[in-house]
Amino acid sequence: MDAVIATGEDRLEGLRLLVESAAGVAARDGDLKAVRELRFGRPGLDRGRWSEIAAMGWLGLRLPEAAGGAGLGMAEYAALAGEVSAALLPEPFIEAQLALDLMGKDAPAEALRGDRLVLPAWLDATDGLTIAGGITEAGGRISGRRRFVPMAAAADAFLVVATEACWLIDAKAAGVTLEIENTLDGGHTATLNLDGVVAERLSAPDPKAFEAATLATASALLGVMERAFAITLDYLKTRVQFGQPIGHFQALQHKAVDMEIEIGLTRAALRDAVEAFDAGDDCRRVTSRTKARAADAAMLVTRQAVQLHGAIGYTDEADIGLFLRRAMVLAPRYGSAGFHRQRYGSLTEGRP
Repeated sequence: MDAVIATGEDRLEGLRLLVESAAGVAARDGDLKAVRELRFGRPGLDRGRWSEIAAMGWLGLRLPEAAGGAGLGMAEYAALAGEVSAALLPEPFIEAQLALDLMGKDAPAEALRGDRLVLPAWLDATDGLTIAGGITEAGGRISGRRRFVPMAAAADAFLVVATEACWLIDAKAAGVTLEIENTLDGGHTATLNLDGVVAERLSAPDPKAFEAATLATASALLGVMERAFAITLDYLKTRVQFGQPIGHFQALQHKAVDMEIEIGLTRAALRDAVEAFDAGDDCRRVTSRTKARAADAAMLVTRQAVQLHGAIGYTDEADIGLFLRRAMVLAPRYGSAGFHRQRYGSLTEGRP
């Protein structure tokens, strides 16, 4: 992953060290037993692992040091998002980072330490990047609704986002209720209902934080693809039929090459988008191009990976199916491929 987004030798070395350090928490060749045990449970994540992630300085990594962050860039964020996703960790790394980015200097220290998980609540529509409206405020209390909050049952607090302001609320405050629905990968999302909830008003959201979360999600999809492809190549080398490994069959080799091409094109798009973001360019177009490609490619690669495993690939016991399920959940998050193609076509400014 580090070579995907490096922009210079010094930064490449730093990214390599960062990715190597991630192996202790998010190993790409790790056993998925622990991940399986958390599927469809509540709260659905490992608090001990979340504390490890925080202890490694991953939370608030884009925040300046004066705000308690690491002062790093999009390249580092994308690299870690890819590693977390390749390991299929259920912890809401990208969502927590989005909340911290939106809070900025107001981010509470306990959230940066991993002691308090703050998740953003900003959506109402089923697709896109439009911040929902409908929040009313009176006397320091807010009312309204937000939908599709990932892993909401694990939250200690929510950052309710509107175009004019953000509000920090306690997850157990009076007037807070959740309507939870399972997702295909074993996690969940929730509708957050607010009825006169005591809230701390913060500044208006920075739209670029959503662009960062979108790029991180594209990198997460790349991580899913890379791991699924690696597992599939191993299977093609070891599964024997008609006296030889099935990887010797030309038709399967062609499918594998197609998968590798899709992964390579996604890497290239992500590298370009990360460079644009870190350069301070208007990166909305290149972000949409990257997310659309990553979403489509991840669905193609993970479906082919399941198919190349034969009948066993369709069973729940086969790990390869977990990657398809994760891709299906991540592909529409922060805008589907269709949404981003439309957005790309509607924009006339910024890096293409």
